[in-house]
Amino acid sequence: MLEDLVFENPAWFWLLLILPVLIFWRHFNKDKQHASVKMPTAKAFSGHSDIWSKIRPILFYLKILALALFITAMTRPRTVDVSTQTKKTRGIDIVMAIDVSASMLARDLEPNRLEALKNVASNFIKKRVNDRIGLVVYSGESYTKTPVTSDKSIALSAIEDLKYSQNIKGGTAIGMGLATAVNRLKDSKAESKVIILLTDGVNNSGFIDPKTATELAISEEIKTYSIGIGTKGKASSPVSISKNGQINYRPVEVKIDDELLQYIADQTGGKYYRATDREKLNEIYESINKLEKTVIEEKKFYDYQEKFRPLLIIGGILLLIEVLLKFTLFRSFV
Repeated sequence: MLEDLVFENPAWFWLLLILPVLIFWRHFNKDKQHASVKMPTAKAFSGHSDIWSKIRPILFYLKILALALFITAMTRPRTVDVSTQTKKTRGIDIVMAIDVSASMLARDLEPNRLEALKNVASNFIKKRVNDRIGLVVYSGESYTKTPVTSDKSIALSAIEDLKYSQNIKGGTAIGMGLATAVNRLKDSKAESKVIILLTDGVNNSGFIDPKTATELAISEEIKTYSIGIGTKGKASSPVSISKNGQINYRPVEVKIDDELLQYIADQTGGKYYRATDREKLNEIYESINKLEKTVIEEKKFYDYQEKFRPLLIIGGILLLIEVLLKFTLFRSFV
């Protein structure tokens, strides 16, 4: 109840500072407020006078309390009950196109690029409560890991299941990955459609040119955020696999086609990012999360209950009591 109490005009509370001043003034001048009468003896009145003189200050404090109530009433206290009704919710359809080529096992992001991405992408999905998410993976070829779905558990499971596989054709087919993602969104009825395209290399495979795939995205009004993942310089990258299945690493120059990824983003109305470490990758997904806001329309209803009237009534009653006491029981002492 009290947490719903608000004061419409709280500035009036400053007047309460007058009350301690009045109390101090009365205490300082209490001996000057009543004339003293000198008598040869006051034994006959001593008992009666002491009792009423001790309780006489009640008149003053009744007025002080009434004044405090009036001041509080002037601040216009009231309770507010807020109810919310969601009118409309429109989510965004998002497809994450992720490079799963062997180079994604490079260790310039801890523990490697792919594992770092999985962690960040999972957090991103969890924050997109009202959106549908799909997943496309590619290396030398591309395929749909999961279609666009509102079931976050499916999308999260698909992300967790991401891994490098020798069964997928080697290379980096950026055009194929982008085209497959467009194909997953072209029939979407959502007003906003987004692709998050991530790679750590250059387009060197596939039969669809990345610029052709970009034109497809433009024609379907699909915005693309492109991400180049990998440090600048050399990174410990996989170069071969031993007979026992162990991956061999050595420092390799990181080559990412920044110009192409910038072109894709610019042409589709998105943005290009470069993730040189895990922290930067997380910042990128946070940035995309903020840029692509889900539209939620809701109505709020406010029910106000005014609480100043009881304060005025109680204050008035206290003043009435003070007046009645003043002209009855305390008539001889005021």
